[in-house]
Amino acid sequence: MVPTGYNPALVALSIAIAVFASYTALDLGGRVRGAAANARPVWLAGAALAMGGGIWSMHFVGMLAFEMGLPATYHLGLTALSLAIAIGFTGAALGYVARDGARDRDVLIAGPVMGLGVAAMHYTGMAAMQVHGNLAFSPIIVALSVAIAVTAATAALWLTFRPGSPWQRLGAACLMGAAVAGMHYTGMAAATVTAEEAGSHAAHIAATSMDQQNLALAVAGATFVILFLAILAASVDQQRIGGELRASEERFRAAVQAVRGVLWTNDPTGRMTGEQPGWAALTGQTRDEYQGYGWADAVHPDDRQSSIDEWNRTVAERRTFVHEHRVRARDGMWRHFAIRAIPVLDAHGAIREWVGVHTDITEQREAEAELRESNEEIQRYAYIVSHDLRAPLVNVMGFTSELEATREDIRAALGNHPQAQRIDTDMGEALGFISAAITKMEGLIAAILKLSREGRRRFDAEPLDMSALLQGIADAQRHQAERKGARVVVAPDLPTIAADRLAVEQIFGNLIDNALKYLDPARPGLIEIAAKPAPGNRVRFTVSDNGRGIAERDHARVFELFRRSGQQDQPGEGIGLAHVKALVRALDGRIELSSKLGEGTTFTVTLPRGTATADKSQRAATRMAAE
Repeated sequence: MVPTGYNPALVALSIAIAVFASYTALDLGGRVRGAAANARPVWLAGAALAMGGGIWSMHFVGMLAFEMGLPATYHLGLTALSLAIAIGFTGAALGYVARDGARDRDVLIAGPVMGLGVAAMHYTGMAAMQVHGNLAFSPIIVALSVAIAVTAATAALWLTFRPGSPWQRLGAACLMGAAVAGMHYTGMAAATVTAEEAGSHAAHIAATSMDQQNLALAVAGATFVILFLAILAASVDQQRIGGELRASEERFRAAVQAVRGVLWTNDPTGRMTGEQPGWAALTGQTRDEYQGYGWADAVHPDDRQSSIDEWNRTVAERRTFVHEHRVRARDGMWRHFAIRAIPVLDAHGAIREWVGVHTDITEQREAEAELRESNEEIQRYAYIVSHDLRAPLVNVMGFTSELEATREDIRAALGNHPQAQRIDTDMGEALGFISAAITKMEGLIAAILKLSREGRRRFDAEPLDMSALLQGIADAQRHQAERKGARVVVAPDLPTIAADRLAVEQIFGNLIDNALKYLDPARPGLIEIAAKPAPGNRVRFTVSDNGRGIAERDHARVFELFRRSGQQDQPGEGIGLAHVKALVRALDGRIELSSKLGEGTTFTVTLPRGTATADKSQRAATRMAAE
């Protein structure tokens, strides 16, 4: 048996190498998950080199610290193999736990892999040692050394890849370093050296030679330089990450300001703590004033208690806070704010803090109030106008009755005289037109009154004989067509649809009236109305004329409110076609225009054939209100 011992300085150096290498490797390995895809192999390789090389360096220095009184050399191939084993096993373990989708329980695989790698590296390095003696190992102590390596490596990886503070990572590094050192010196304790010939150790000095010390220091120095460079790279990357975080925070604050918002944070219990520059800038409160629930002092008295109660309920239920209240600004004015806050959770699911934004919606609320007031005024005015329209309409109805009586008197006085028959026919036709106009006016007045009461227009679907309906519109505008020297031709047997009668009359009445306005006086005018089935149980109606036509650049503008195109030689305010488009959309239809200058214009209106549902009527009313 050869007496053995250790050089305390080199032992301490070996342990320092193990801890430093472990910290460096675990820090680099922890960056793999958050790195970009192309940077992950680089960080993983650096971690493997730092850990594997550090473990190997610690083992080599520890071997040099072993004083056994026999000269020793090292087999180059086995020594290199021990280094490769250390790098390969640690790289595989770190890569496994750092991959996408890795879970906590994966350390139960990666930890044993790394521990076995450390043990394999150690005993391969022991096999590389060449001495004039025999090495023997105690199986029990060898097993103990392997168990130490596996257990400590598993615990270190578990600590490393769990969210935590830098102190947690330092603790993991110390644990890993202790595992490597503990495994090494336990493994060394398992070895027994027997000299081949008595007294051979007397030729070797008892203490470690200066050559061994210099070699140990060289290995340690090289290792520390490599590890320092790795730590420097990690520091540079940390500065990059910090810069990105600061830039991200600045962008977030700028985005909040862009939407006229104020960012604030509260502690897990919902109390405002720390510096809140946004809130202070808004309200003028000092830190002492807004701490805890002091922020509520800046809330309008009518909104204060409800805000506190709702906030407390939100904190208790751990849900998103959505609320509105008025806040006294620094200038003393009360402003409306929409509030939204969410809980920020830590890795264990506990609330770390609350982050919220106050968004200034004062102008929006003021605009809504003005709009409500304007709508109420419009409704009152519509009611008054519709009421006042009935007076002249009653007068027209009175004169119509007198004309009807006059017609009877003429018929009784002249009898069957041809002139009497002609007068009777003309008066009957005129009275028919007047009666139709009165009926239409009564319908429009009723619609205005209904709109003024309900605040929105509703559409009631009914079966419509489109041939009769469109022919009636054409007949009502016959005198206007005759003055233009034009004809309005309605195709026979048009399909029946189900829709709101008044809306359909307004659509096609405006289209026919618009076509009559812009006929070319140089040639006989012709307006044709036809229809054919369309996909989706719809009907496509066309209103075509041979009038002036519309320039292509004006095709979209003709549907804009108060916008007209072409020659402004006809009366109108640019309302009719805009209203037609709104009505068609409200009926879940579509209107299209095709026209060429000098050739004419065709409006195509596609409407559903079936009965509109109540939901469609509601959506139609909403769309009309938006128009």
